[in-house]
Amino acid sequence: MSLNRDAFVAVFFLFLCAVMFTASTNLPPAMFGQMSPALWPRIILVPLALLSALLLIQSQRHPVETERKTFSEWLQYNKNPFFCFLLFFLFLVTMPIAGMLLGGLAYVFLTLNVLGGWKPSQLGLHAAISAVFVIGMWAIFTQLLGVLLPEGEILRVY
Repeated sequence: MSLNRDAFVAVFFLFLCAVMFTASTNLPPAMFGQMSPALWPRIILVPLALLSALLLIQSQRHPVETERKTFSEWLQYNKNPFFCFLLFFLFLVTMPIAGMLLGGLAYVFLTLNVLGGWKPSQLGLHAAISAVFVIGMWAIFTQLLGVLLPEGEILRVY
């Protein structure tokens, strides 16, 4: 077994999934025919464990080359994750002002453009994807599930 970074990450997440799945058995039982409180964590944990197992298998089949990089090369190679974390941080910081709906639209649109490019032909597609998915998820949570999402100062929807 080759021990590279991907293998360590996969084993860590497999262990985390096992611990969390075991912890979900200690949740209180559902009352009055409701869904069990353990259902949603398990819905997340099972695919995460499967993807971690696939990562472990892939890390053994195709080991990553371990070449030394300078800090500037490493920073250039990892610029997309840094931009995504920066955009998410800005989304969280501006949440009290922009709210979930406007902030989510801006966050998803900007993230799609950072990852997919700023070509004029793609801007409309990125805007449509952002609108459909963010407004759709907002509608599901607020209208169907009755969850009060942060509305912000700019747009009052409740």
